[in-house]
Amino acid sequence: MMYDIYQTQDDLLAPLRMAARTMLPLFDLMEPPFGIPSLPVAARAALEIFGNSGISHKRPEFGIVRVRAGGRDVAVTETVVTGTPFGDLLHFRKDMAAPGPRVLIAAPLSGHFATLLRNTVEVMLQDHDVFITDWKNARDVPLGAGRFGFDEYVAHIMDFLRELGPGAHVVAVCQPAVAVFAATALMAEAGDPATPRSMTLMGGPIDTRRNPSKVNELAKTRDIAWFRKNLITTVPSRFAGAGRAVYPGFVQLASFVSMNLDRHIGAHLRQFRAIVTEDDASEAAHRKFYDEYQSVMDLTAEFYLETVERVFQRHDLPRGQLSWRGQMVRPAAIDQTSVFTVEGERDDICPPGQSVAALDLCTGLKPAQKRNHLQLGVGHYGVFSGSRWANEIYPQLCGIIAAAG
Repeated sequence: MMYDIYQTQDDLLAPLRMAARTMLPLFDLMEPPFGIPSLPVAARAALEIFGNSGISHKRPEFGIVRVRAGGRDVAVTETVVTGTPFGDLLHFRKDMAAPGPRVLIAAPLSGHFATLLRNTVEVMLQDHDVFITDWKNARDVPLGAGRFGFDEYVAHIMDFLRELGPGAHVVAVCQPAVAVFAATALMAEAGDPATPRSMTLMGGPIDTRRNPSKVNELAKTRDIAWFRKNLITTVPSRFAGAGRAVYPGFVQLASFVSMNLDRHIGAHLRQFRAIVTEDDASEAAHRKFYDEYQSVMDLTAEFYLETVERVFQRHDLPRGQLSWRGQMVRPAAIDQTSVFTVEGERDDICPPGQSVAALDLCTGLKPAQKRNHLQLGVGHYGVFSGSRWANEIYPQLCGIIAAAG
């Protein structure tokens, strides 16, 4: 019922938002009536904010067509290397003979599309041959495709690394840190030649018992049955994934917004002022961010519930109890892969202490093969996007990859 109610409301509001966007050009032609020059401008601002306030369930484009690499501008082409109904391995192929070390970026499966890591990809393309996990919206995946849970996510990471072949590196951004850690440990124990040479975990929930956030505390206040009853619903019949049990993206977006409600209200008030004062740069930056932020995807119910239970409630990995398809995950098996963890000083989703916990688990590595970086002055998104990421974090990541060979 939850999904049907949401979809009905969204369907009813859609023509109103379209009408608002349609009326915008009329205000550009209007002269201020009755000597009140602010009236049409303020009305236009209100219409624009309302017209762009809806949630999108379509994946935005990466839109990366050129990048500066090797001292010159290089063309970039997106290519799907391989895929399943639940996700593709996307390659950003650079038009150059030596594109750099191969790197798999494991994108989070937490309500937003992989395009949220656009800046991560753009920066890494300067020196690397970049691939990314491009997960698909669960509401578009037919029931016949089967299940996709935590174990399937881990399996995808291992399969994608095998597609890249020996000598590759992996970077996990946020939520997939545990799954990527498990995949690396399993491949190392099996002597898989495609085991990554370096593993970077950025703002990931390796051990959420350390410095727990509000999100972590919420996960502990309810049992998994509560999450299943209150947050899981089924995809309506109009979509390809009709009947599939999912954790809806609109629910995840609502929870993110509620965590920082004052900040989002303030952002929209600033957007109103930017439109009124014709501050085009601020207006465009706001729209660019929220167009991406409001593009959401559904998660399969099994993946969401298993992640909540294994990572946030039972803490299977740091307690030495994480298993994959019946096989125990042994962190000590990681003995050749360099491990780099990155944390943000102001991260309120995965606070400092949670990612660096991975280094303590890797008892098979020498101290020189393990390193942590605490980035001052950034929150969660600043760890993998923005100027601090590009100018302070990325150069260190480059060094880790280069040293690992």
